[in-house]
Amino acid sequence: MEAFAERAAGELRATGEQARSRTSNASDQLTMQEVHIARLVADGATSKEVAAKLFLSPRTVDAHLRNIFRKLQLTSRRQLRDLPGIR
Repeated sequence: MEAFAERAAGELRATGEQARSRTSNASDQLTMQEVHIARLVADGATSKEVAAKLFLSPRTVDAHLRNIFRKLQLTSRRQLRDLPGIR
């Protein structure tokens, strides 16, 4: 596995990009606002409920969720529940 990781890192560097370092806590990659939204969604709140609670629009909440999913490489709200450091 180490050889594959080194090769992938080398190819990534060749494109000018850098690999993000892995952290033990998912919330380390998120802003405070994103962590707050992720926790509320992980507890089962809808975008509309989160928006009302945080005095945001549902579209703003959805934009934050897209960023959260991208940063943490998630595809669904259910996956937020299983992340350490979110709940």
